[in-house]
Amino acid sequence: MKAGTDLAQIGSLVGDPARANMLAALMGGTALTASELALEAGVGLPTASSHLAKLSEAGLVDVVRQGRHRYYTLADHHVGAMLENIMGVAAKLGPTRVLPGPRDQAMREARVCYDHLAGEMGVAMLDSFIERGLIRLEDGLPRLSEAGTSFFQNSGIDVNGMKRKRRPVCRTCLDWSARRAHLAGSLGAALLDRIQAKGWVRREKGSRTIRFTPMGRREFELFLRD
Repeated sequence: MKAGTDLAQIGSLVGDPARANMLAALMGGTALTASELALEAGVGLPTASSHLAKLSEAGLVDVVRQGRHRYYTLADHHVGAMLENIMGVAAKLGPTRVLPGPRDQAMREARVCYDHLAGEMGVAMLDSFIERGLIRLEDGLPRLSEAGTSFFQNSGIDVNGMKRKRRPVCRTCLDWSARRAHLAGSLGAALLDRIQAKGWVRREKGSRTIRFTPMGRREFELFLRD
């Protein structure tokens, strides 16, 4: 019964509204302090610290000490994938929402999902790679083709180095807003780093939302057609 007990424990931890808000805030991939997470959760600092202690003990978040401060992050990409999938189920099965505002529209278009690109732009990117044969789906799982390996190596991404690591090079993540898959794994993370390094996007302060600049949108569309 151990698996059932672990599932119940994780479900209980994630299901608390305050802890759920904290974990959602960490989905942006930025390390945050307990005070910042308390604001996200709408609770006092002592309560936030208690919640964070439980999340840390369960292995859902990591804490790094720097000077007088403690900074919290999601433990790894597995936790980020779990949260994104839960958001997808919630969006599909939850109560009907009123029409979202502009901020929601921007998040649906492009956002950070822990360390990779999500939203409509992330889905479009994976679709393009599959259509061009750079990524193949084998039994529903994404696999990098030989053509894909050459393409991304020539784009300055060390795919061969990724293959020597434990993290999958390609993995799909169910996009909660588009309700289709976007690209995760070490390749997904490297592509988001590339997009940001080239200045194609601007990160919206205090949000997972990223906005493509006019030039960045053009370059991104060309990248998907190369």
